[in-house]
Amino acid sequence: MIPVTDALDHLFSLTPQLGAETVPLVQAVGRVLAEDVTAQRTQPPFAASAMDGYAVHRGEMQIGAQFDVIGEAAAGSGFKGVVGKGQAIRIFTGAPVPDGDFFVVIQEDIDRTGDRITIARDPGQGDNIRPAGGDFKIGDAIAAPRLLSPSDIALLASMNIAEVPVIHRPDIALISTGDELVMPGETPGPDQIIASNTFGLKALLDQHGALTRILPIARDDVDSLKTAFALAEGADLVVTIGGASVGDHDLVAPVSAELGMERSFYKIAMRPGKPLMAGRMGQAMMVGLPGNPVSAMVCGAIFLVPVVQTMQGLPATAPQRKTARLAAPIGANGPREHYMRARVEADEITVFDNQDSSLLTVLSAANALLVRPVRDPARAAGEDMEFIPL
Repeated sequence: MIPVTDALDHLFSLTPQLGAETVPLVQAVGRVLAEDVTAQRTQPPFAASAMDGYAVHRGEMQIGAQFDVIGEAAAGSGFKGVVGKGQAIRIFTGAPVPDGDFFVVIQEDIDRTGDRITIARDPGQGDNIRPAGGDFKIGDAIAAPRLLSPSDIALLASMNIAEVPVIHRPDIALISTGDELVMPGETPGPDQIIASNTFGLKALLDQHGALTRILPIARDDVDSLKTAFALAEGADLVVTIGGASVGDHDLVAPVSAELGMERSFYKIAMRPGKPLMAGRMGQAMMVGLPGNPVSAMVCGAIFLVPVVQTMQGLPATAPQRKTARLAAPIGANGPREHYMRARVEADEITVFDNQDSSLLTVLSAANALLVRPVRDPARAAGEDMEFIPL
């Protein structure tokens, strides 16, 4: 068995780097920017009013000063004339400010009678004008790689970028194995269960940018498993679920080896998820996950999500860890790193009593994995513990 950190290093060394494509801006959220992009315009492109009010020459600004209103400027329709001494224009938020040294007095500080205004209250020091280029200028860059958020999409749009270079989404093929499995919606036999792992893993991996395919269930015979591998052709990553142990019905290792899989490692010193293997099969990376539902999902969070992110050009890093105070004491840990289902609320972490790797209800209720190092001693309530958010 190898430590989790070593397993991640092996996985990162196997991870292929994907090419780039150009997509419309409306399809770019959640994708990873493939190369730097630069602003095609300045924002704001002109000095703009930040408030509704009146634009007057700064040198004439004082309480009691009076002005004749000679026109107005609105967003998309600036004032085209010249503002002379003792004159003002009505101006609205987003409207261009006339050239010169102006001050926008907000309407609440003005008394108006007809076309005559008086500065009735102290307008303060801020001129209520957004300078040209105050947000960004032509040529300013957004650096790659970058996972594009909704806010990034808004920024790209304001930069007048309609198409975005992004990394291809990883093509992942999921293969569940076992005679005991049927698909959701089917009627299981007396000795069968529903295949849940593929659906949870697809949701997890697609959430992080992958295009995940659920292949037909591979039965516990060599031909069925070979057919499933054939259907996975073209995938960047092939993930098998179950059948990776050493029982009489665990065929993934021998069949994948027969098909040319070069194994990098097998078995990790962790709970849950010890029987995990990885390697390369032709052009594809391959990972064999354990079949227990929680084991598969935990391994997906600890190993597959970082792999998917690395495929897209993001840094090769382990899942982020945070700390919280332990709500209740827990006993000592054994010889394997333990990822315990837990719940974090108000900076306090509570570990669920039952950590059986078949219990999806406990995983569904959890929002964190408490990380217990190898041989970690018993811990008292109030101690700071590391966890991985789910």
